[in-house]
Amino acid sequence: MEQYAIKGGTPLVGEVEIGGAKNAALAILAAAVMTDETVVIENMPDVRDTNVLLQAISSIGGIVERIDRHTVKINGSQIRDLAIDGDYIKKIRASYYLLGALLGKYKKAEVALPGGCNIGSRPIDQHIKGFRALGADVSIAHGLIIAQAERLRGSHIYMDVVTVGATINVMMAAVMAEGQTIIENAAKEPHVVDLANFLNSMGANIKGAGTDVIRIKGVSKLHRTEYTIIPDQIEAGTYMFAAAVTKGDVTVKNVIPKHLESISAKLVEIGCEVEESDDAVRVVASRRLAHTHVKTLPYPGFPTDMQPQITVALGLSQGTSIVTESIFENRFKYVDELTRMGANIKVESNTAIIDGVEGYTGAGITAPDLRAGAALVLAALAAEGVTTIDEIRYIERGYEDLPQKLKSLGAQIEIVDTEKELQKFRLRVG
Repeated sequence: MEQYAIKGGTPLVGEVEIGGAKNAALAILAAAVMTDETVVIENMPDVRDTNVLLQAISSIGGIVERIDRHTVKINGSQIRDLAIDGDYIKKIRASYYLLGALLGKYKKAEVALPGGCNIGSRPIDQHIKGFRALGADVSIAHGLIIAQAERLRGSHIYMDVVTVGATINVMMAAVMAEGQTIIENAAKEPHVVDLANFLNSMGANIKGAGTDVIRIKGVSKLHRTEYTIIPDQIEAGTYMFAAAVTKGDVTVKNVIPKHLESISAKLVEIGCEVEESDDAVRVVASRRLAHTHVKTLPYPGFPTDMQPQITVALGLSQGTSIVTESIFENRFKYVDELTRMGANIKVESNTAIIDGVEGYTGAGITAPDLRAGAALVLAALAAEGVTTIDEIRYIERGYEDLPQKLKSLGAQIEIVDTEKELQKFRLRVG
């Protein structure tokens, strides 16, 4: 079983290049099948989730051609099978984006109920409500969501809660519906805006993405395009906190600093220096971190996907911090693993009360999900001694070349597969 072996205690120093946004890529890859012409997508992250989605698109007749590691051509003209029920598709949450894309184009779709990380319930009621408002019949049977319509008609849809998934799905379904659709209380995340820009480049008519009201005028068909995915704000934020916890000096390149404002603000609050330039952010941590309070909120608030990383940093800060998770109810499962490394954290319901400790110590730990897994890597980089992290497949779902990028910053990290390889690593790092 592959695991990360990490010797901590080295400040990370240098520059790291950020890849394309996983969450934007998943929506854009699904939307690419909505035209019969060929679409070229650049800056696609080469991670497990995007590869599974490309497999799913191939399995229903889409033509997928990898031009290079980060560029893919997709042609949806040969799609005949509108049911997606492979075991692999259940592994990723974003499989349900194919529902909106296929429903929008073919007026029919069947997709297996999604999986992904077990960080709490992510209900699909708002997706279903949106599809029904557009005129589709939606049912759940045999583990599949089944949606079909004679025709889709524009509608006025108010989302009961701010939900990225439902905003994206309903936006895709509405693009080729007759008339105008208005989505109120829409999610404002950068990847919602990126999908709207991508669809507009294919001939859609979407206005207001990035605000809480999105207006869509239906078009009869979409056409070919070439499009570059935005940089990944969560990957960038993870390396920014890696600098903070290791007392390092890291410049993250190929980013949109505006997308990182809530993350940068918290880093400044806890005592880091943050310098922004056009497409890079530098984080320097030269002293022990200070405590703070943080609450996760929809964009532009502090991202739930950065909650484990800031908790790891606050675990090493002076004083008591409070982290409140307002998006997912099951997102503190990694705290038990951090406690094994010496953290002093009490979780009550959706709140973590953190008493900062001087340092973490290496231990054998397990990644419970994608972002928590990345956060545990940060804890290991800051810890004294060697840490091993199991279940790294979760981390590979959303981080491309994580060990290689960390090594380029001076980290001592290896992927090991056997006890013998682990012993060799221990001997080498002393």
